[in-house]
This record gives sequence, structure tokens and C-alpha cells, in this order.
Amino acid sequence: MKIESVHVERPDGANVIIGQSHFIKTVEDIYEALVNAVPGIKFGMAFSEASGPRLVRAEGTDPELKSCAIENLERIAAGHVFLIVMRDAYPVNVLNRIKEVPEVCSIFCATANNLEVVVAESSKGRGVIGVIDGQGPLGVENDEDVKERKDFLRKIGYKR
Repeated sequence: MKIESVHVERPDGANVIIGQSHFIKTVEDIYEALVNAVPGIKFGMAFSEASGPRLVRAEGTDPELKSCAIENLERIAAGHVFLIVMRDAYPVNVLNRIKEVPEVCSIFCATANNLEVVVAESSKGRGVIGVIDGQGPLGVENDEDVKERKDFLRKIGYKR
């Protein structure tokens, strides 16, 4: 078995969500979940089939982000994976809607960090093992860090 890491490219300021799904209907259902969750959201998404014609299926509201999703998924080259690249919304705004899509099996990550997808390849095909999302911790927050975290969440409107 071969294991490799695939770097995920994205435009500055974009977030990425990667997950596993199981049916061609994924593309349309995730599209509907995103546009219904955040009006005006800019995104591109792609889904790779694991059988049949084994095509990358894609939708989106932004051509650049749609192309980005397709290109990343072609490099990952694993079946039943979807990848969303989005702007004008944060993953926290859409994750529950995506999880409610009947075809979605799991979410590997939702991030704006540097990202690598760890892929295993066998004689049967390729699959995502997991992701490397950003870097590891440098320490544990102190009282000032806690205050900054709480102030930040209130500043951006996620807490009162």
C-alpha cells in the first residue's frame, strides 16, 4: 500500500470543507444545503464518483472556486470524496446543513489553515485516511489568552 499527502490549494481568504459521501445526488444536495444556509454564499464544490463512469461532478456559485474544488479533487483522486471551497461564509455557518444531507457519511475537516489530505492507495483504489490541518499547539492558553478568545468571539458576533 502506498500512502501520500496531497496539498490542498485555495485562494486567500477561502475555507475548505472535505468529507466523504456515497451517491451521485451529493452534488445537488450539498449545493442546495449551502445556498439555503447562507444567502449569497460564494462556493465551488466537487464530488468524485467511486464507480460507474467515475467522474468528478461539480456545482457552485463562483467559477473560480468551482475550478479550485475540481482541481484539488483531481489531485486527491479518491472515490466518494467531496470538497467545498467557499467565501462569504464560515464553515460554522454551513456544517450542520451539510451533515444533514442524507448522502454525507463524514466530514474530515473544515478549515482555512494550510491543509494536506493523507491518501492511501491499494490495488483496489484510493481513499482518504485523514487530514493534516494546520500545525500543532505551542502551549496551553493562559488567563490573557482566554480573555482574548472570548473577546474575539463577541467581536465577530458568535457570542454575546
